[in-house]
Amino acid sequence: MTISVGDRIPDAELRTMTPEGPKVVKSGEVLGSGKVVLFAVPGAFTPGCSNVHLPGFVERAGELKAKGVTTIACVAVNDPFVMDAWGKAHGVGDDILLLSDGNCEFTAAMGLEMDGSGFGLGTRSKRYAAIIEDGVVTSLDVDEKGIELSTCSNVLLKL
Repeated sequence: MTISVGDRIPDAELRTMTPEGPKVVKSGEVLGSGKVVLFAVPGAFTPGCSNVHLPGFVERAGELKAKGVTTIACVAVNDPFVMDAWGKAHGVGDDILLLSDGNCEFTAAMGLEMDGSGFGLGTRSKRYAAIIEDGVVTSLDVDEKGIELSTCSNVLLKL
């Protein structure tokens, strides 16, 4: 079942890169307090994700923070090394928390997985953007095709 507005986010294991290497974090810890913008992409380094989706959040991170967002996070079904390299390639710095869902556990718990096997990608995350306040989803926009609903511009309109 897909997560809905009013639902609490699942508490699943994710990974993020630190100077010491990959670190296990729980989604409830990193996404469960304050005002969080979470966006998900089908894959790091894929054309739409790299050319449109992530750059919009990188460029407008300051505007999100000015609207009270305490954490901007991106999740993908990629390993933490790929997420780290992707973040460095796009100058993410400390503005966006990159979360690796390598085993697709968080994505499946959200009910937002997609079958990318036709493209050789296996199971991945749908493209979406959510606003989460103290662990509860207050806005959720899922792109079934293209990149429109989950853009940073659209998220800013909802804050």
